Formats: sequence, structure tokens, C-alpha cells
Amino acid sequence: MPALVFMIVITQLPFIATLVISTLDWNALRPDDRSFTGLSNYGTVFSDPALRDAVFNTVYLTVGVVLISLVLGLAVALLLDRSFRGRGVVRTMMIAPFLIVPIAAALVWKHALYNPDYGLFNGALNWLLGSVLGMSDPPQPEWISSMPKGAIIASLVWQWTPFMMLILLAGLQSQSREQLEAAKVDGASSWQAFRWLTLPHLRRYLELGVLLGSIYIVQNFDAVFTLTSGGLDTANLPYAVYNTFFNGKEYGQASAAGVVVVIGSIAIGTFVLRVVSSLFREQVR
Repeated sequence: MPALVFMIVITQLPFIATLVISTLDWNALRPDDRSFTGLSNYGTVFSDPALRDAVFNTVYLTVGVVLISLVLGLAVALLLDRSFRGRGVVRTMMIAPFLIVPIAAALVWKHALYNPDYGLFNGALNWLLGSVLGMSDPPQPEWISSMPKGAIIASLVWQWTPFMMLILLAGLQSQSREQLEAAKVDGASSWQAFRWLTLPHLRRYLELGVLLGSIYIVQNFDAVFTLTSGGLDTANLPYAVYNTFFNGKEYGQASAAGVVVVIGSIAIGTFVLRVVSSLFREQVR
């Protein structure tokens, strides 16, 4: 009961307050001019071009990051599922990016990797084209300005691939080795064993990775804020909520956009709970 009361006070009461504010026409520049507008703020969320672009960017970034990190995580999990010397050290090193604070990871990518003057990418490109290939004036691309969404996706993929790898590696280690050995005895190739035995076994783990990754990445704010500050057509819904609230001072519209994000996260979370429950039931069997 104390935990339930604490959770209600910390999460539900602020959400109820957000629901109430989302029905108000409330601008901080006019603090005394507040009026009830019903659902008009929600209509603004879905009709405003900037917010519609934020919805599209949210879907684009989420789908791109989840799919790429899932494929890379599967490849790394397949490699780490093998026995080799130093496997524990390699696993620890692969998990490290996921343990870094998101804002710190975004700063590392912005300054240590993407910076056109002293970043690692341009340094490696300068060495390869200048020293190795003999180019007199190698290009120094502006990574963030030339490919803003790709820059955000790359930084998030680097951080979320270990998460996918952990889930899929757990699935690989739970697979019956007798089935794989029997398939090899029957003459199945490595690809056939992966296609018809390993991949079906990993289906629920893949679904779990997609759903959990989607829940977290759809709410990502750090990478967008740090790398582009929402410019270059990269603002997603969390950044749009921040921009509407702190810069536009439109408390009602920002609250409505926040409610939309919460409802979307709850919808995804419902599917996650169903997948996890079915996964646990399957493990019990």
C-alpha cells in the first residue's frame, strides 16, 4: 500500500494535472488570461505542420534505430554465442555503450566524432585519403548538417545495439543444442539451421526487443537536443513538447502533445506486456 500510494502521488497526480492543463488556453506570457478550450489543443497537435512533422520524425527515427540496432544486435549476439578466449571481456565491452548516460553519449558523438575540425571521423578520412591514397586536399564533411537524421540514428544505434544484443543472446543461449547437433547430423548447413531452427526460436525475443526498444526510443530527447537542437527538420515529439512549453510558453498545447506521447507509449507498452507474458508462459512449458 505505501508503494502504491507513492506511485499514485508521483505519477498519476501529475498526469491528471497535465490532462487538466491540456484543456486550457494557457500562455505563460499572459498568465491571467486562461480559458477552457476543451479538445482544441489536441486538434492543434494533429493539425499544426510543425507538430505533424515531429510525429513523422518520431516514427522515422524510431523505426530506423530499432531495425538497424536489431540487425546489428543479432549479428553481435551470434558472434558472442560462440566459445572463444576472452569472450567475457568482449561481452563487457559490447555492453558498455548502453551504460553511458544518454546525454554524455550524444556529446561524445557531437564533439569527439562528428566535429569537422577535430572529430575522429574526419581525422580518419583525412588520414585515409591524404596519407594512404595521396589526395592533396581531402574533404572535411559537416556530418551533422549534411545528414542530420542519419547522425542522430547512428548515435542511437551505437547505444541501443548492446540492448538488442543482450536480449537476443539470452534467446540464443536458451536454445536446445541437441536440435542444432541433430540438424548438422542430418546434413543441414549453418544457414539452414539458422533459418529453420534458430530464427523461429528467436521470434519472441525479436518481438520483445522491437517493442521495448520502441518504447524507449520514441521518448528519446537527449540525442535530438544535443546534436541538432531540433533544427534541420529533426525535431521529434518529445523535443516538440519541450519547445512548445519552454520556448513557445504554450502550456496547454505542450500538455496535449505530452498526453499524446503518453497514450502512444501506453499502447506500445500493452503489446510489450502481452509479449512478455506469452514468453514467460512458453518458458514454463
